[in-house]
Amino acid sequence: MTAIPDPVVVVGIGEMGSVFARAFLRAGHPVFPVLRGTDLAAAASAVPAPGLVLVAVGEDALDPVLASLPSTWRDAVMLIQNELLPRDWTRHGIVAPTVAPVWFEKKPGRDTKVIVPTPVAGPHAEGVVTALEGIGIAARHVPDVQIVGHLVAKNLYILTANIAGLVTGGTVGALWHEHGEISRPVADEVLAIQATLVDTPIDRDAVLAEMIDAIDADPDHGATGRSAPRRLTRALDHADAAGLAVPTLRSIARDLRT
Repeated sequence: MTAIPDPVVVVGIGEMGSVFARAFLRAGHPVFPVLRGTDLAAAASAVPAPGLVLVAVGEDALDPVLASLPSTWRDAVMLIQNELLPRDWTRHGIVAPTVAPVWFEKKPGRDTKVIVPTPVAGPHAEGVVTALEGIGIAARHVPDVQIVGHLVAKNLYILTANIAGLVTGGTVGALWHEHGEISRPVADEVLAIQATLVDTPIDRDAVLAEMIDAIDADPDHGATGRSAPRRLTRALDHADAAGLAVPTLRSIARDLRT
C-alpha cells in the first residue's frame, strides 16, 4: 500500500464529498472538485493524472458517473456509496479501487458524527485512513480480501433499518432489540439477496455482528428516511432476478401500496 499521490479529484461535493475534501486538504493534498454538471472530459484535461479520484455521488448517480469516467482516471478510483458491491465497479472495467463503506454521517448544518470506525481497503487505504484521522474521523485499514464482508455489513445495516423501519419507524436500537418479529426476517432476506450479488461466500455471523455493533454504538439513529422506499424497490428487483421469495419484503411493499 502506498501514500496518496497528488492531486486528489473529488467528484460530487455534497455533504460526504466535502468531508473527504477537507480531510485530503488537511493532509496536504491539492483537491480538484468536480461539481454536478461539470464536463468530465474537460476536467480530465485539466487533471490528466490524479493520484486519487473519489467518486462521492449518491448511489442512484453512481452507475452513470462510472460509465462516463475518463479512462485516465479509472485506475485511481475510490468509492464510498451505500449499497455498494464489487459488481458496481467491475462492470465498468474498474479493477482495484480504494473502497470505504462509510460509518460516519454528515447532515447539513451539523458536525460529522462517527458511528464506528470506517474500514478502508484498496491501493490507497493507508493514505485515506491517515487523512480521515487527521480531521478526527476514526478509520481502519483492512485487507482487500475482507472488504466484501464489510460492504455487505453496511448494506445489511442500511437496508434492514430502512426497510423494516418503514413498518416500525423509530430508532435502529428499538427496531433491532424491540421489534425482532420484523427486523430479523428482513435481515435474513436482505442477507439472502446480498449473497446472490457477490462472488464470495458471506460470513453471516461476522456480518451480523458488525451490523449489531453499529446499532449498539448509535441506538438512537433514525431507522428510516426518504430513500427507504427506493431501497425496498431495488431489493425486490434483485430478489426477482435471483428467484428469491423474500415474503417479508413483499409484504411490506404490498402494505405500502394500500
